Amino acid sequence: MRYRQEHAEPETQFIEAQPPSEPTQEAPPKRRRWKRVVLITLAVLVLLAGGGVLAGGLYYRSVNNGIERVDAFDGVPEAERPPVVEKAKGALNIMILGSDSRDPESDSGSRTDTIILAHIPKDHSSAQLISIPRDTWVSVPKSAQGRGGRDAKINASFAWGGIPLMVQTVEKFTGVRVDHVTTVDFGGFKEIVDALGGIDVDVEKGFTTLYALNGSRTFATGRQRMDGAAALDYARERHAFADGDFARIKHQQQVIKAILDKAASGGTLANPAKLNSFVKATADAVAVDKSLNLLDLASDLRELRSGNLTFLTCPTKGTGTIGGESVVLADKERAARVFEAVRSDNVPEILSAAK
Repeated sequence: MRYRQEHAEPETQFIEAQPPSEPTQEAPPKRRRWKRVVLITLAVLVLLAGGGVLAGGLYYRSVNNGIERVDAFDGVPEAERPPVVEKAKGALNIMILGSDSRDPESDSGSRTDTIILAHIPKDHSSAQLISIPRDTWVSVPKSAQGRGGRDAKINASFAWGGIPLMVQTVEKFTGVRVDHVTTVDFGGFKEIVDALGGIDVDVEKGFTTLYALNGSRTFATGRQRMDGAAALDYARERHAFADGDFARIKHQQQVIKAILDKAASGGTLANPAKLNSFVKATADAVAVDKSLNLLDLASDLRELRSGNLTFLTCPTKGTGTIGGESVVLADKERAARVFEAVRSDNVPEILSAAK
């Protein structure tokens, strides 16, 4: 996975879980079902926090110790970080960084194409996932290596200082303290979707991709069953749309939700072989920061369901040109309202301000 740090902890081999002795068509014991549902939910909630690697009780502690870890906060000056708001204690803000190692347009591993700030309120009953367009023009702090320290597209901070500088940049832009970080290679969507047997996505407007995995692909308007390759092409495309990255953000959100809905279905939960394939595919696609305990997070979010997830986009004024670069211009006034609501854990205001 592209986000590995040189000083990351050594990986632990996953211990292959054995299927239960009872027939595979039987439903899992009721007392364990909540664990399966919430851990599957976590799988895509980042595929939100990488929690999918815990799904179904197949790995548990061996996976928590073995999943790839990154130094997300190394060198981030504590004095410059946003403080925790007293009334928001117990809430979580997880930054999700996504890139696509298989993108035909990608000629460098030093960029992140997807930035999501996921807010989980202190009652842990819902989650608001706020996408920040990668070309948003922001002030980037100076990295520990002396790079940055000027205005630029937000994803430039990853190229200049890796995940720690991205944390600093997002915190400076939003005023929200990032509690945890998870990274996902969206190229891994293909294996994840195939492990689930495909997903159903509503295509709002038909289009033909320009950079498909194999040539081009045409998507017709309406509900479609997509295999992994089709889902990856659908989530990746931006050139076919006048609004470019905004369309891609919407499609990525659709695919994430479709994966979650399919993964949480009874057919996946009750089938050890299918569940195991899904878990392994998700584990290969994600990494988390060193302080994130997936078991604790799964327990905290056991009441979370797909119907409680809301996908939003940071308010913008559209696109423009600065210094010859095509950029996204944040609507600073409206964005300030959204992120103030996140800081204070005011879910109704988050939803209202982000409309």
